[in-house]
Amino acid sequence: MRTRLEITEIFSTFAQLEADRFSKWLTDARLRRSMQNSLAEIAKTQDSANKFTDNFWSLYWYKIWRSNPQLSNLAKAHLSAYLQETCYWAAQRAIAKFAVFQHGLSDYFQMGIAELETILEAYNPDKSTSLKTYASIAFPSRLKDMLRQRKEADICTNWGLLRKVSKKVVLEALQNAGLTPTQIGQYRLAWTCFRMLYLQNQPGGIQKLPEPDRQLWENVINLYNSERHSQLAFPTSECNSVVIEEWLTKTSIYVRNYLYPSVASLYVNNQDDDSNQELDIKDPASESLIADILAEEEVQNRRNQISQMNDVLLSALKMLDSQSQKILELYYQQGMTQQQIIQELKISQPTVSRRLLKGRESLLEALITWSQKAENISVNSNQIKDMSAALEEWLRINYAKSSFSTSSV
Repeated sequence: MRTRLEITEIFSTFAQLEADRFSKWLTDARLRRSMQNSLAEIAKTQDSANKFTDNFWSLYWYKIWRSNPQLSNLAKAHLSAYLQETCYWAAQRAIAKFAVFQHGLSDYFQMGIAELETILEAYNPDKSTSLKTYASIAFPSRLKDMLRQRKEADICTNWGLLRKVSKKVVLEALQNAGLTPTQIGQYRLAWTCFRMLYLQNQPGGIQKLPEPDRQLWENVINLYNSERHSQLAFPTSECNSVVIEEWLTKTSIYVRNYLYPSVASLYVNNQDDDSNQELDIKDPASESLIADILAEEEVQNRRNQISQMNDVLLSALKMLDSQSQKILELYYQQGMTQQQIIQELKISQPTVSRRLLKGRESLLEALITWSQKAENISVNSNQIKDMSAALEEWLRINYAKSSFSTSSV
């Protein structure tokens, strides 16, 4: 699978699979224009839009998906494109792990992508490092749950499945099947009567329940016909066993298809989707949203820099000789003057001055080296002065902590 490198490509292309293998990336023109427009908007207020990583853009589109109903479908499409590779590799692992189901790579891939909204709903950017990292765990987990449920449904009879599901699921399945309100009312009442009587007659598990006998059907018919006047909001004629059984058989099919859709059905486009519409993606809140994300990133980057700098200075401090460490401790932690240190350690004044100076120089040198390598910057004299002041502040703050000592470094 060719790795996508450009930000526009990452958020606007989709994997095409052929013969259960990756074939190529297909570009969605609408998403490409959307990303180009977004990059152009940022370029107006920032030095370079190209400096923003895929993590930045995934958070950007996630927040729009979460907070802007008008653009949520667009944002979700961008995130779907973004997570194509993550889902693809999850599908690859599923082939080996769940070989018993005999699904192919395309099957698992489409099953995973269909779970995108569930994954986005569960994602919390405040608790997870990145959406991609979270999705790399969530996709395999969702596939595992789906296959477990599908296996359980596959070994249920139609009647066992109807006994197992809730009223809410039955209603949603019938609505999803496109039935009229009248049909939904009749099917639901038939299911309610059946479940009430079948549940009483067949206690225990649901996997190997026998088919309803003639007596049960008679009881269901009688209950339905007696309840239809009070339970249905429209006039209806009496029902017979043939019609009731047909309704319930269809209901079981609708429920099974609703809960565990076939892979082929995942390819069908939602007719209400706005994927073919041109959208003006400029959003009044987008500028402040970008500012918020940049501020969050800046805070996080600052924390990371402080943490790295702290590690560098602690390591450099540990490399000093024991006498220099002791002098620094007495000077910064105990607040002793050089004269008091001379009396405490019984050493000469030049030694104390030299050790203090050399110790600080060693720490400053370590800080400069880290800045040049990690931050990829050339350090000038003014920056060295700033670093020296920062080092002095670091020494005073850390030695002021009662728990801080050279031995604990």
